[in-house]
Amino acid sequence: MKKSLLILIAFIFFISNKISAQYTEIINSNRPGDSQSAFSVGSNVIQIETGAYLLNEKHELLDNKVKGMGLNFMLRYGLILEELEIQVSGIYQNDQFTDMRSTIDTKYNRSNFKKFKIGAKYLVYDPYKNRDDRPNLYSYWANNKFKWSSLIPAVSVYAGINIDGKNNPYTAHGIKGVSPIFTIATQNNFSNNFVLITNLILDRIGTDQNDFEYITTLTYAINSQWVSFIEAHGINSDFYAENMLKFGAAYLSNENLQLDASLVINFKNTPRIFYINFGGSYRFDLHKDSE
Repeated sequence: MKKSLLILIAFIFFISNKISAQYTEIINSNRPGDSQSAFSVGSNVIQIETGAYLLNEKHELLDNKVKGMGLNFMLRYGLILEELEIQVSGIYQNDQFTDMRSTIDTKYNRSNFKKFKIGAKYLVYDPYKNRDDRPNLYSYWANNKFKWSSLIPAVSVYAGINIDGKNNPYTAHGIKGVSPIFTIATQNNFSNNFVLITNLILDRIGTDQNDFEYITTLTYAINSQWVSFIEAHGINSDFYAENMLKFGAAYLSNENLQLDASLVINFKNTPRIFYINFGGSYRFDLHKDSE
């Protein structure tokens, strides 16, 4: 039992050190949360992260409801540098909107991209790069105690563009064309098991739907295959405001495949929302270590 524990500690530290070097021996996915980690997938790695969701919304004040489904995806590619990746991502939704203000309900079928983005992320600061985090194979408590240095996060920046089509039912009136998006992503590895990720986002900058978003995600590694997470996601603009809570788990099937499932809820009825998400991430590992 003691020998097995020491092997597990060494394995977890091996994974932690690989993460700080960008490229990892196992897949490093942003799913199942909505936040972006500070680290890239690694050079010459192609990664697909996709999933489907079922949604149920009801607006008590405006007396309407929405039921439907959607697909989300992100294509990530580590370009040249370990710190740099390019991304193409989007959310496509198909639903039925029901207006219940009259005696007879009025129903509309809707479908479009809620978001479609192209951009790049670059790691600007990595506090783990030169840190000696080799495990102490003789002390479990020494390896798992809190380290003050973990309060200093890794920091990356993301810059990209939104591409919005005209007459989109999921955006404010008149939103169309191209608009910029900017994100700051931080990541703290507090211990072998806990990772905290925070995103601050300015979306559709300069338009009538200039969103500010924050996403905070806490993940916990249960073992070498299972990870649980909880996430707070807030959105604020003149068009829409929301605070959501998301929680779920991910399962590592093999070094290149991760499966996940999660739920999303909120705490108000304008609208009240409930989402069920399920999906996965797969990578094509073409990475080669430099000499």
